Amino acid sequence: MAGLDRLQTALGYHYRDQGLLVQALTHRSHGMPHNERLEFLGDSVLNFVVSTLLFAEHAEMDEGDLSRVRANLVKQSTLADIAQRLSLSDYLRLGEGELKSGGFRRPSILADAVEAILGALYLDGGYDQVRGVIEHLYRPLLDHLDVRASGKDPKTQLQEILQGRGLDLPHYDVLSIHGAAHDQIFEVCCAVPSLDIQLQASGSSRRAAEQAVATQVIAVLQALGPVKRSRRRHHKPTISFQSPPVSPEKP
Repeated sequence: MAGLDRLQTALGYHYRDQGLLVQALTHRSHGMPHNERLEFLGDSVLNFVVSTLLFAEHAEMDEGDLSRVRANLVKQSTLADIAQRLSLSDYLRLGEGELKSGGFRRPSILADAVEAILGALYLDGGYDQVRGVIEHLYRPLLDHLDVRASGKDPKTQLQEILQGRGLDLPHYDVLSIHGAAHDQIFEVCCAVPSLDIQLQASGSSRRAAEQAVATQVIAVLQALGPVKRSRRRHHKPTISFQSPPVSPEKP
């Protein structure tokens, strides 16, 4: 396993008890002590801190909105995205079977490890420390929170944004499928003809890849601002890039 200093720097916290962090990164397939109890604790801590942040920063939200947005922020796919930002796959301790089957990319394992890390952090440093780390990890999401869109998947969000701007709907095409049958990677392209935008992303299923590339297109549209169909006559941005693999959320 890679040294833990880089991970702790990314978290913004260095554990006094390094054994707690190691346990938080240990999947049950690797042996005892594993991270399931820490995951249980971290899940509760995460829900409480995110609830507190939303309550403090969004007085306009009613109970229903708060519950819906919180659920979107703490769901498996969001936690797996945070795990990817932390390069958590480099630090997981997995059994041989999980390693061979690509467990280090599995959203459930990544999400559980994030929760376990937070549970271990709460035990190691207390509430104020874990709250600071959670706010650090979630600040990019909290600063760009769209209450109306929260809870909708990226493909639905993208379609609604394009329709609202009078632009053509996106086209999705599978470019390639590679890897073993039990561990396939799908490469998908999303094109928005109205703006000559063409982006590419990958995932462990077609749906996951489409959701990933839709997220990228939304980011580009937000950067472009309120583009309307008529703008094509003056400017035709052509954008193309690849995003890292994104795995699907387990039902």
